[in-house]
Formats: sequence, C-alpha cells, structure tokens
Amino acid sequence: MKKLGLFISMVFCFAMCSFGQTDNTVEQDAGIVFDTLVYDYGTITKGSDGKCAFKFKNTSDTPLILTNVQASCGCTVPSWPREAIKPGESSAIDVKYNTNNVGHFTKRISVFTNKQNTPIILMIKGSVVEATVVPSTEETK
Repeated sequence: MKKLGLFISMVFCFAMCSFGQTDNTVEQDAGIVFDTLVYDYGTITKGSDGKCAFKFKNTSDTPLILTNVQASCGCTVPSWPREAIKPGESSAIDVKYNTNNVGHFTKRISVFTNKQNTPIILMIKGSVVEATVVPSTEETK
C-alpha cells in the first residue's frame, strides 16, 4: 500500500512540474518566437468582433513555412501566411472566433511548421455575454 501511495505521489509531482509552466512567450527550437501563446478576449458581448492576431518572428537562419494551422473546433477560424517567412521577418496568424454562443470558452490552435514535428499550441479564451439593452427615454415614460 505504501508503494502505491509513493507511486501516485511521484506521478502527481511529475505532472505538476511538466504541465505547470504558463509562460506566455515562447521560442521554439525551430526558430519561431510568438509574442504570446494565449489571447484573452476577457468578457465580450454576443455578436461582437471575435478577431485577434498571434504575432511571431522567424529567428532561424532559414525560411520558415507554416505548413498547417488547425483550430480545435469550427467556431474558431485561423488564417495564416502561405508564403515562406524569411529569417528575421515577422508575420501573424489571424484568428476569428464566432461570438454567437454565450458562455466561457477556451480553444486551441495548433501551428505546424517545416522545422519541427510537434505543433506549437496557441490558446484563445474569454467569456461571451448577452448584450445588455438600455431602454430609451421614450420607453421609460
């Protein structure tokens, strides 16, 4: 029984050390640096503009190609540069979130490049609320 408790404790500690890092900027071994990995919309109203951009820079010595960018669901639509990003140049991945559903959201965007096998994970999050209607002075009389 003691061995099981020790094993569970070790697994928990490993998980906390591995997944507990929340750095909002990242430089990948592939030579790409994002200004942020998480875009927080905060609280926005239903039907509002759900656009944001993830800016990045090619810090390698060779051209960077974004081979694919995938969102975790259809309510999030990314668009990205299809041409190669030259060394030292910057660009952005534009993301449009559909704000027609009320509630909290957290969505993932996976970025695949020509320089690494695993994707870079970007996140968007926020809360969509109903628009409040302020009655006009005519309605309150």
